[in-house]
Parts: sequence; structure tokens; C-alpha cells
Amino acid sequence: MNQKCFGVDAIRGERIAIEFDSTLRIVDDLVEPGPQLPFVAPGFIDLQVNGYDGVDYNSPVTPHEDIARSLRTQFACGTARLLPTVITGSREGMLGSLRNLHAAKQAIREGVAIEGYHVEGPHIAAEDGPRGAHPRQHVRPPDIDEYKRWQEATEGLVKLVTIAPEWPEAPEYIEHLVRDGVTVAIGHTAAEGRHIRAAVEAGATLSTHLGNGAHAVLPRHPNYIWDQLAEDRLNADFIADGIHIGATFLKVALRAKGVERSILVTDASSPAGAKPGRYMLGDQAVDLTGDDRVVLAGQTRLAGSALKMHRGIEILMCDAGLTLGEAITMATRNPARVGRISGRQRGLVAGDRADLVLFRLTGGRVEILETWIGGERFYQTTN
Repeated sequence: MNQKCFGVDAIRGERIAIEFDSTLRIVDDLVEPGPQLPFVAPGFIDLQVNGYDGVDYNSPVTPHEDIARSLRTQFACGTARLLPTVITGSREGMLGSLRNLHAAKQAIREGVAIEGYHVEGPHIAAEDGPRGAHPRQHVRPPDIDEYKRWQEATEGLVKLVTIAPEWPEAPEYIEHLVRDGVTVAIGHTAAEGRHIRAAVEAGATLSTHLGNGAHAVLPRHPNYIWDQLAEDRLNADFIADGIHIGATFLKVALRAKGVERSILVTDASSPAGAKPGRYMLGDQAVDLTGDDRVVLAGQTRLAGSALKMHRGIEILMCDAGLTLGEAITMATRNPARVGRISGRQRGLVAGDRADLVLFRLTGGRVEILETWIGGERFYQTTN
């Protein structure tokens, strides 16, 4: 049955009427003035989510009903599609986590939002700083056979893999994944410029949470952050939570990349959307502090974020000076393009999937009203 909604296109600024079922059937501009309408945008896409609402995606035994609850919490933030993210762990642990997530996708109604999976590691830099919160003991070289086992466990739905390109095996590994249609990202790296260039030549197209997963102190130039910012063939995603990167770096990075090559991600881990306290990220304990930092237990090292997608849009506008349309583009069309998410790359255009978010913008704050996925409403505010 066809549904209808009315709103202001958050990217174009035009008042529109949308008719849809599982896809957008008709998108027309409204000519006659009428009552005040909410904003409407494509549903947000998050390419990096390690867990949410106290639920850890990096455990092979996380109950499916808990995963469903964590997804519902994200729907309330406007997220309609996501790539649950499995970080560096043992071979058995990572494979088990992917199997469990994929079984949940098939078993729960909310699983429609799981578009695929992001494997962040284990082929990253082993040294402190670039490794971030990933456990050192499980860092290992690229292994195409291990990658094939991930794909077997998920029926080919590993869509994004983050790798440090300084491994000697990296170019061949990247070429293999890209031939399979997987997006390869550079991240958690201590690479030299030649390694980054070789990775891009092999087919890498993204920098994972650029500005993070890095040494605390770097040479002024050259360094691997500048090298990635200057590489026009690389898109970049950013954790715009006001904690991982400051406003000045965010502004400069967005000017270097341009909005058209920039993506908003949360890099949320299990404490996101939950109360301060202790949680798990794989086999590591993490703490959510009172000021919304997620850190390794008893330390100051960041271990993911507590960012919500709609709050990230607010921060992009406030800290980086983006327009609403630019911030929405970073949360919708850009991740769809780079993550190769079909039916989501054109925006509010007839023929694309009916993933919609309706929201108000008041005093710079985004209030999510409804989230639709594939023509079904999965969230509606009770306010």
C-alpha cells in the first residue's frame, strides 16, 4: 500500500510531497504554500558501528534480541542503514561475531537495517597510537583466506574493510577485495606516503575516521594524515562528536576533502545511547564517562564513541559551519556511494529505496520525528 508524506527537502530546501511503498514512487515539489512542515531527508547511513545501547557487536554470543534493541535505539537517531563493525580480535572471535550478526540480521525484523558489515582490522599497525584501542596481540598481516572465511560466514556481505597499507601484502590484498566489490579503507596506520599511494593505486577509496587512530605527536610534514588529506582519490569519514577531533581540524579537513568526499560516522561502541558505566568491546572493558567519552577501562585512550547520528549533524553545522543540506549529504548520499549501498545514492528521487527520516530543527538541535526503512515506519516520536 502506498504511503504519503510531506516535508521540506533537507538538502534542496524545497517543499515536497512523497508517495512511496518500498521505494519512492513520486517526489513532487509543492507549489501552494501551506502549514509549517518538518524536514525530510533520506534515512541516515552509518558505516561504522561497533555496538550501541549497551550491546556489543564484537561478541559471538550477543543475544539477537539485544541486537534488535540496539538497532531500535539507532532508529530514534534517524539511522536507517548501518554496517555493524567488527574490530581486531582472534580469528575465531571475529568470525564468530560476524556469524552472530548475520544470523541476527536474518532472524529479527530490525535486521533490515543491517546493510552489510565493516571489518576494521586485524591488519592494522601494531604500535601504540595508530593501533588505537585494538588489542595488540591480535594484530596480524593481511590474509586473503581469512577474508574469504568472513565472506562465507556472511553470505558475501562484508562490504568494507579497513587496513593499514604498510603491510607488504597490502596491495595484493586490496586488489583482491576491490575485485570482489568490497570498499577498502586506510586506517589505524603508520604508513609512509609511498604506502598510501600504493594502496590507492590498488583500489583503496576511503580513509577511516581520519585524524584518529594516530600517534599523539607527528612530524609537521610529511605525515600520514596530510598524505591522506592531499590524496584526491580518497574519501574520508570523520567522527564529528567534538571529542575525537576538534573544530579546527574538522574545518580544515572538510576544506581539503570537500563535502562531496566527506562522510559522517559515529564509530559508536557498546556504551553509546546508554548510561555512564562499564561495558565490553570484544574482550576489553570500556568506560562511558560522564562527559560522553568512551575509553578503555581505567585509561584515557578512546575506544569508539557515544555519538548519535543526529547529534553529529548538529556538530557538523555548529563546529564546521556546514549548511543543513551539506551535513545531511555527509550522512546519506556520500556513505551510500562510498559504501556501495544500492538504491540510496541519489537522495529523495523516485526509484530509490524508501528510507526516510522526518525531523525538526530548532535552535540548531535536530529532533527526530519518524524513521522509515524500506517503506515501513520503524520509529515515531511520542512527543
